[in-house]
Amino acid sequence: MSIIKNNNKSLNQETLCIHAGKTKGDHKGALTTPLYQTSTFVFDSAEQGAARFAGEEEGYIYTRLGNPTTRELELKMAALEKMEDAAATATGMAAVSGAVLSFVEAGDHVIVSKAIYGCSFALFNHQFKKFGIDVTFVDMTDESQLSAALKPNTKLLFAETPINPNLVVLDLQMIGDFCQKHGVLSVVDNTFMSPILQTPVDFGIDIIIHSATKYLNGHGDVVAGIIVSSKENIGIIKSTILKDIGGTISPHDAWLILRGLKTLSVRMERHCKSAQTVAEYLNRHPMVKDVFYPGLQEHQGHKYLSSQMRGAGGVIGFEINGDLDAGRKFINSTNLFSLAVSLGDAESLIQHPASMTHSPYTQEERLAAGIGDGLIRVSIGLEHTDDIIADLEHAFATIENLNTKNN
Repeated sequence: MSIIKNNNKSLNQETLCIHAGKTKGDHKGALTTPLYQTSTFVFDSAEQGAARFAGEEEGYIYTRLGNPTTRELELKMAALEKMEDAAATATGMAAVSGAVLSFVEAGDHVIVSKAIYGCSFALFNHQFKKFGIDVTFVDMTDESQLSAALKPNTKLLFAETPINPNLVVLDLQMIGDFCQKHGVLSVVDNTFMSPILQTPVDFGIDIIIHSATKYLNGHGDVVAGIIVSSKENIGIIKSTILKDIGGTISPHDAWLILRGLKTLSVRMERHCKSAQTVAEYLNRHPMVKDVFYPGLQEHQGHKYLSSQMRGAGGVIGFEINGDLDAGRKFINSTNLFSLAVSLGDAESLIQHPASMTHSPYTQEERLAAGIGDGLIRVSIGLEHTDDIIADLEHAFATIENLNTKNN
C-alpha cells in the first residue's frame, strides 16, 4: 500500500485536492474511494481486538473511533492545510467545540474575537459559563486589546478571518506571534477562505477548523466539520471530546466531502472571480451604502491579499440605503438567489445576519461587533455573473419602486 504523504512539498494544492490521502492497492481497483458504510469492524481474533483497544496494533474498531473513508478525508485536509493530522466531525460546531473543549477546563481563560459566527458566539458567551470558563471578547484588529485581555490563566485564543459576516480581516502573523510569545494555544476558523486561499499554519497558528458544510463540500448536501493540527493535538481531541461526547462524522458525509474536494481549487477560483465582479457592481450602485469585501481596494483587509490571502473569497457583505424593513424587502425581491443561510454552495445564497445567523447576539452586542441591522450577506455561487447581477438589479428596482409609491 502506498500513500501520498501529507508532507510531500512537491505537490501543488490543485493536485492534493485530488490525490492527497488516497491509498493504493487495498480497494479492489476502485478509482473512487469506497464508502465504508459500516458501524463496526470485525477482528480476526480476541487477541487482535484486545491489541487494537490497547493501541498495540493499528486497525479499525468502531466507526466513531475511525473509518477508512473518514481517514482519507482527514489525511487530505491535513495535506491541504500543511499540517500533520486532522479529525473529521459531525458539524462545524462540533469542530469548534472539539477544538476548544479538548484543551480548556474550569478556571481557564479564553480570548475570542468579538465578531464571529452566531453559534460560535453563543457557545463562548452562553455555554462556557456553565463550565466555569472565563471568556473575553476583543477587537483582534488591535493588538493592544489582545495584550490588555491577557490573563495569567489565558489558555486559548479563538478567531475567524475573514470574520463572519462583515468580512473584517485579521492579521494572522500578529495573532500567531502573540500566542506563541505568551504560550497561548491559537485556534482559527478558516471556513471563509478554505485552504486554497489561506493556510494559517504559515503564520504559526496551532489549530485550524472548518465548517466542511461550506466550500470543502461545495454542494449543499452535507453538514460536517474538520479540525486540523499536530498529531499530538489531534490525538488529544480524538481520544477525549470526540470519543466521549461523540460529535464524529458519518462515513457517507465524509465520502461526499471527498467528492467535493476534487473540484475545490477550480470552484474557489470561480467563486473569487465572480464575487469580485459582483462586489464592484455593488460598490458602484447608488442604493448601496457600504460594501464589505476584501477584494475592493478600500476594504480594510485588501492589504492582506498579497501577504496572507491568495484570494478574497466568495462572500460579500453590504448595506443598502434604508431601514431594516427595506433590507428585508430587498432580500424578498430576489429570484435567482436562494434565501438561505450557509455559504460555499454552487447556488448563490442571500441572508440577513441580524435576524438569522447572528441572532444569538443582542442588538447591542451585534452593533459592537460591527454587524448592523441593515447588513446583507451574499454567498456568490457558480452561476453566470450577468444573471447574478441582473437579479440584484431587479431587487434594487423593486425597492426603489416601493419607495417611490410610498412617497
